Amino acid sequence: MTRMISTTCCIVGGGPAGMMLGHLLARAGVEVVVIEKHADFLRDFRGDTIHPSTLEIMHELGFIDEFLKLPHQKVLKLSAQIGNARITAANFSHLPVHHPYVVFMPQWDFLDFLAKQSRRYPHFRLLMRAEGTGLIEEAGRITGLNVATDDGPLEIRANLVVGADGRHSTTRRSSGLPIDDLGAPMDVLWFSLPRYSSDPDDTLGRFEPGVIFININRGDHWQCGIVIPKGSIAAVQRAGLPAFRSKIGELAPYLADRTDSIASFEDVKLLTVSVDRLKRWYRDGLLCIGDAAHAMSPVGGVGINLAIQDAVAAGNILARPLKSGKVTPADLAAVQKRRLWPTRATQAGQIFIQKRIIASVLGAGGLFGTNGAIEAARPPLAARLLTRFPILQRIPARLIGMGVRPEHVSAPQA
Repeated sequence: MTRMISTTCCIVGGGPAGMMLGHLLARAGVEVVVIEKHADFLRDFRGDTIHPSTLEIMHELGFIDEFLKLPHQKVLKLSAQIGNARITAANFSHLPVHHPYVVFMPQWDFLDFLAKQSRRYPHFRLLMRAEGTGLIEEAGRITGLNVATDDGPLEIRANLVVGADGRHSTTRRSSGLPIDDLGAPMDVLWFSLPRYSSDPDDTLGRFEPGVIFININRGDHWQCGIVIPKGSIAAVQRAGLPAFRSKIGELAPYLADRTDSIASFEDVKLLTVSVDRLKRWYRDGLLCIGDAAHAMSPVGGVGINLAIQDAVAAGNILARPLKSGKVTPADLAAVQKRRLWPTRATQAGQIFIQKRIIASVLGAGGLFGTNGAIEAARPPLAARLLTRFPILQRIPARLIGMGVRPEHVSAPQA
C-alpha cells in the first residue's frame, strides 16, 4: 500500500544544494521535506572544497564559528608544479570576506552539520533511505514525487519539487527537460595515501607531459587524483597496479614508500567527468539546481560552491512565494535567470582550461606514454606572469574563491 504525505516543498537529494536550500526554506518558515537515498552522508571522494563564498554564507547564517570547530584544513594559496617550476596560482588572503581561504572538510561532516542546524526548525524534515523514483504529473504540472523507502512506496505531494540529486539526477531524467552536453576530455582517478609528519604541507597540482597529478593535504592522509584521458581507465588497468604505483612514486617521490596501501584498483575511484547544462531548469511545479541543472568539471573545485550559490538564490527568490502557496513558473524562471550567467561563465572558463591546457597535457602520451620518464614541462606565459607579478594571483583567487556572482542570504527568517 502506498503511503502519502504532503508538504510545501520536496527537495530530492541531500547533497550541498539540497541541504542548503532545505535549511533556508525551513528558516523562512516554509514546510520542506528533503529526501536522501542513502542511510548516511558517508561517501568517499565527494567534493570536499568549501570556498570563501560558501564560508561567507555560513557567516551570514550565524554559525560559522561552530562550523569551523569541525576538523578541517585551511588553504590560503593554491600551488602548482609545472616541470621544474613551482608557482602560486591563486592567493585567497586578499579576498574581501570574513574568511579568505579555502577549507577542506569531509563532505559528510558538512552535510551532517547542515542537517543539525536545520533540525532546529519545526518545518524541516529529512528522510534518509528514501529514493525518488519518478515525478507525479497532473494536467501538465508536477504535483509530487514517487519515493521508494524501506517501509514501502511513498507518495510526496508538494507545491514544488526541487531536483538537487546530482549529475545522475533521476528528477532531471524523468522531467524530460532538454540538455546541452558541453563535453569533457578527461576523467579523474581518486585515491588516498597515508600522510606522514615529514611530508610537505602544500596542496599541489603537478603538470607534466601526459600527466596531471593532484595532491590535497587532508591532515592524516593525502587525497590524490590522477587526470586521465576520457575513457582510458581500461588502459590504466591493463598496465597493472605495479605500474600505477610506480607512476605515483615518480610524480611524488615522498609517496613512493606507501603506494602499496593501494591494494587493488578497488581502492581507486573513477570520476567520470561531464560538463552539461539544462536548456531550461524548470517546469510548472519543478525546479532543478546544482549538478542536476548543470554538471561541472572538477577544474577549480567550484562545483559544490556553485550548487550552494544556486540554493541561496532559490531560497531568496522562492521563500515568500512558497510561504504564500503561490509559486509560479515565473518565480522558477527568475531563479534560472539569476544563476544562468554565472553558470555559463564558469563552464566557459572550465572548458577553455580543458581544451587549451588539460587536453594538450594529456595528449602528450597519456599516463604511461613516457615509458616511465617524466619529461620537464615549460610553464605557459600566464603561469610565469603569476610568479613574476604576485598581485595577479588575486584574479584566479577571486574567480575560484568567490565566483562571478556570489550570492548573499536575503531570504526572511521566520
